[in-house]
Amino acid sequence: MPEQSPENHVIDFRAAEHLLAARDARGAVKLLDSVIAAHPENTAARLLRARAFFLSAQLRPAELEFQVVLEREPDNAYAHFALGRTLERSGRSAEALRHFRLAAALDPKPDYLQAARFPGPA
Repeated sequence: MPEQSPENHVIDFRAAEHLLAARDARGAVKLLDSVIAAHPENTAARLLRARAFFLSAQLRPAELEFQVVLEREPDNAYAHFALGRTLERSGRSAEALRHFRLAAALDPKPDYLQAARFPGPA
């Protein structure tokens, strides 16, 4: 196995983005595991891994990763929205609504407003 260097981690991160775009969420998670093991503070890698967990229906790991991202970036509207989707998919609608509303308050995108059950712009 080749030695892992910062350059390898960047390559793995970019490859994971491509795998996720190709709907290979499990492959993306495998690549991101080594990146996060080497750089646990890397919020972008954690957010990408959370998305991969969500897309592969690994809801509990997705929830935990989104929570880590939000601990570091409480104003990350996308992370709130994605955590809301994860909780909703887990059957926890009341908890999901809280995160949808936070996402909409931080960034009034139409998808966020609709999920939060807020009216859109006039």
